[in-house]
Amino acid sequence: MTFAELVRLLEANGFEFRRENGSKRFYGKPGFPGLIQVDFHGKKEVPRGTLHKILKDAAIKR
Repeated sequence: MTFAELVRLLEANGFEFRRENGSKRFYGKPGFPGLIQVDFHGKKEVPRGTLHKILKDAAIKR
């Protein structure tokens, strides 16, 4: 999965872009505590461990 696909998956699950700091993007949604950080690199593949951590933090099951 690429970073762009990961962002689309987050957005499909109700997350929306909140802010950006360099290549780091932060996503949140109403009723969800905290923000999900994604180090956005477009078409690059997301490392497996990073992908699992982001999905676990966002409570998304694939």
